[in-house]
Amino acid sequence: MEFLKKYWWLILILLIIIIGVGYYLISPLFIVVEINENLTQTQQGQEINIIHESIFQEKAHEVKGKLKVINDKEKTILSFENFESINGPNLHVWISKDLDGKEYYDLGPLKGTKGNFSYDIPKEVNLKEYKYVLIWCVPFKVLFSFATLF
Repeated sequence: MEFLKKYWWLILILLIIIIGVGYYLISPLFIVVEINENLTQTQQGQEINIIHESIFQEKAHEVKGKLKVINDKEKTILSFENFESINGPNLHVWISKDLDGKEYYDLGPLKGTKGNFSYDIPKEVNLKEYKYVLIWCVPFKVLFSFATLF
């Protein structure tokens, strides 16, 4: 009891830190971010040119949805359609040469956990060099799900 009286403030600080870290790690699991971008036509009103399609597959977490690689004359686009996944801390979309995420290009944070959205592939990236699109949890280095390319 003497310990509690003497170090109550230290225990309080540790408790606040534990609650903060716990909230950071667990709260994303309950947050659904729904995005619905219009992906059916290019800006010029022409129909899209789909050069590849695949289904997202689960690895660490359940996933649903389809990946389409779209090529219009100006750019290449990765389109996520009817995508649905559990959320997580700091999820990113990578194009990768392997499922371990050793050689990858980071397209940025996952835009949503549900819906339809896309990522433009930068012109300097040769998409043919990559085999997978990964949904990657950066802090834990965990592959949530993936889809194949070509």
